[in-house]
Amino acid sequence: MNHIAKFQSTLETKNKFEAIKPGWTIRVNQRIKEGEKTRVQAFEGMVISLKHGSEAGGTITVRKVFDDVGVEKTFPIYLPSIESVKVVRKANVRRAKLYYLRDKTTKEIRKKLRTEQPKVITKVSKKKKEVEEVSQ
Repeated sequence: MNHIAKFQSTLETKNKFEAIKPGWTIRVNQRIKEGEKTRVQAFEGMVISLKHGSEAGGTITVRKVFDDVGVEKTFPIYLPSIESVKVVRKANVRRAKLYYLRDKTTKEIRKKLRTEQPKVITKVSKKKKEVEEVSQ
């Protein structure tokens, strides 16, 4: 059996970025080792690219703006030090690579993205309001 195929077959169960899409805001918890101690560090930002699918060299790029400075971090999808990935916000985008966001400010990005709105459960019709006003 090919070494690459054998390596990929062992990695199938460890992909924590499987359902993530560009435009979504995610929080990645990663174990950091400092000297003898280890701690968990969170990095929250927007996914701007997914590269090479689910193969062994696949990566995901996450971008956040911190103190008016853009910070990007590229995570290999099979990195063993990743504790968990949580989706914070979902947004609908029309492109697979969102590199144009590097030139935009945070306010422009919020206006540009269409976030999923919560669905309205009930609506009050105008006729019911008129009836309620007349009865009072």
